[in-house]
Amino acid sequence: MVIFPIIIVLSATLYLYFKVSILRQSDPLYQEYTNSKARIALGSLLIAFAINQYAFYQTKVALYICLVLLILGIMQLVHGVKTTKFYGKQIIERADSSA
Repeated sequence: MVIFPIIIVLSATLYLYFKVSILRQSDPLYQEYTNSKARIALGSLLIAFAINQYAFYQTKVALYICLVLLILGIMQLVHGVKTTKFYGKQIIERADSSA
């Protein structure tokens, strides 16, 4: 079960990287695009953390916490994927229209 701690560390690192890179960008469209990528990283962090916690503590309380974190993680992941696709298309359209 060493895969879940690796996923947790990688997704936490990516989340922090994307959140810090938002501060460096001045274009609001790129900020929203980067924020949506951060949501994907946060969703995968929550999902991996929930599965990892339930694997170690197999109690009813851990199950309820796992379910809450899984629901929140899936919501963040789905919303992040949808907004990444939307803002990615907007960036491509703006690049095509300015070229």
